[in-house]
Amino acid sequence: MSATVSESPQASRIASRNPATGELLGSVEATPREQIADVVAAVAMVQPLWALLRVKDRARYMRRMAQAVIDDFDELLGVLVREQGRPAGEVAALELLPAIDALLWIADEGARVLGPRSVRTSRALALAKRARLAYEPYGVVGVIGAGSAPFAQPLGQIAGALLAGNGVTFKPAARAALAGERISRVLARAGLPEGLVRIAHGGAEIGVALAQAPVDKILFTGSPAVGRIVAGAGVEREKEVAVELGGKDAMLVLADAHLPRAVAGALWAGCAGAGQARGAIERVYVAREIHDRFVGALVAGAEALVVGDPADARTQVGPLASARRVEHVDELVQEALAQGARLHCGGPVTPPGCQPRCFYAPAVLSGVTHSMRIMRDPIDGPVLAVVAVDSVKDAIALANDSDFALGASVWTDDRYQAQRIARELRAGMVWLNDHLPSPTVSRGPWGAAARGGLGRTLGEAGLRACAQEKLITWDPPAMRGLWWGPYDELSARAARTVAKLRSARESDRERAWRRGALTLARLSARVLGRRADK
Repeated sequence: MSATVSESPQASRIASRNPATGELLGSVEATPREQIADVVAAVAMVQPLWALLRVKDRARYMRRMAQAVIDDFDELLGVLVREQGRPAGEVAALELLPAIDALLWIADEGARVLGPRSVRTSRALALAKRARLAYEPYGVVGVIGAGSAPFAQPLGQIAGALLAGNGVTFKPAARAALAGERISRVLARAGLPEGLVRIAHGGAEIGVALAQAPVDKILFTGSPAVGRIVAGAGVEREKEVAVELGGKDAMLVLADAHLPRAVAGALWAGCAGAGQARGAIERVYVAREIHDRFVGALVAGAEALVVGDPADARTQVGPLASARRVEHVDELVQEALAQGARLHCGGPVTPPGCQPRCFYAPAVLSGVTHSMRIMRDPIDGPVLAVVAVDSVKDAIALANDSDFALGASVWTDDRYQAQRIARELRAGMVWLNDHLPSPTVSRGPWGAAARGGLGRTLGEAGLRACAQEKLITWDPPAMRGLWWGPYDELSARAARTVAKLRSARESDRERAWRRGALTLARLSARVLGRRADK
C-alpha cells in the first residue's frame, strides 16, 4: 500500500490507497508525536479497573471479539483486500480465519494459561512452606504492527495483552491504517471499556515515540532497522520488549521429498503476500540429485501464477507495497545476476489497468551463493533463490547462516530425520513438509531465534509474556523459619547433614542419617519453638 501523510497545516492525515490501482480508499488522522505520552496516560487511567476483573470474565470479551470478526467477515475482507492488494482467498486464510481462531483459543484456554500455578518447595529448606505463581498485568502495553501482518497478528497480540489485564496503545503500520481502524471497530463491538485500547497512527517515528512513552512493555513487529531502534529505546528505559524483525526463511528439500508437494509449498510460502508475508520463504536448499527437476517444476509453477489486481478473481499474486520496494527487489536480483546467478523467470511487470512499477512477477533464481546480498538481506518480494547442496549437513549449515532466523521448513519422507534436522536448525519455528507464512497455528508461539528477534507472541508463551510472574508463598504463622538464625554449631551441622542426604552416593546418605538424625530433630524442635540443646 502506498501510504502518505498530507501537508495540511491543520491536521496531518495518512492516506490509504489501493496499491494495485492507486485508488484513494480513505484516510485517518495522524497522531502528533508530542501527544503519544498523553494517549498512553489516558489508557493508564482506565486499565486498573479492567485489571480488577477475573481472567475468565475478561475472556468473555475475547469471544465477543471473535464474533465481531465473524459478523463483519465480508466487510473486513473487502477492506483488507483493497488496502493490502492481496487476493481475497489469501486474506481470508492468512488474516481473518487465524484471527478468529486465536481469539476463540484465548477465550477458551486463557484462564487456564494465566491461572495461578503451584510451585513445589524443598522440604529440606522449608518444612511447611507453600508457594504459587500468580500472573499480574504490566499496566499499558504498546503494540506496534507491521504492514505485512495487518490484522491477525496485532489483534492476537492485543487480545493477549487485554486478557492479562493490561491496557493497550496500538500503532498500526501506516500502510495498514484502515486495517487498524477495523481492529478498533472489532474491539468496540466487543463492548470493551472505552479508552482501554487507543490507536496512534503514524510512521516509524510514532513507533519510536511509543517505545519512549510511559508504556510498560512493547510488542513490536516490523522491519529490522526500526525494530532495533524501538528495542533500544525500550531497554534504555528498563522496559520489557518483544521484537519480531521478520525473517529470511529457509526451505530444505531432501532427496526423498515428495517433489510436487515441495514445489507447491515453495510457491505458496514464497509468494504469499507477494512475498512480503511474515515468514515467507526466500532461500531454498535442494539436494543436488533432484535440483534440476525441482527448479524446472518451480519455474513452470511460478510462470503459471497470475499477477494483477486482486479485484480480478484470477489473480494469485498482487502488487508490492510500493514502487520503492519493487526497486529494492529488482536491485537485489540484478546484483545477483551480475555476480553469476541465473534468472529463470520473473521480474517487474505492469498488468493491464494497474499502476506501473508496483508489481513483480514471481522470480526463480539459481546459481546463487551466500556471498551475494540476495542471500543475506531480506527481499520482501516473490523471489525464490535456489541452491543445490551435496549433503544434509551442508543444507543445515547454509540455512543457519542468516541473521534473520524466523522460520524454516524441511521436506522429506523420513519423519525421524526431519525431526533431527529441525532440532539443528536455528529458527524460531520449524515446519516439516509445510511452511506457514503467517501465525496460523495460533496455539503455538510465534517468534524468531537468537539475533532475529526477542521474545514470543501468541500461544501459551505469548499469553504469559503479557503478564508478570509473581511468586507468593505461605508459612504457618506460629512456626519459625527452618534456617533462621541464630547461626550456630547446630545450624551448621544440620546444613552439612542435609547436603550429604542429597548426595548421589548411597553410602553418603546412610552415613548422614546415622550421624545427623539427632541434629535434624533438634533443628526441627527449634522451628516449633521448643528448646533444643546443642
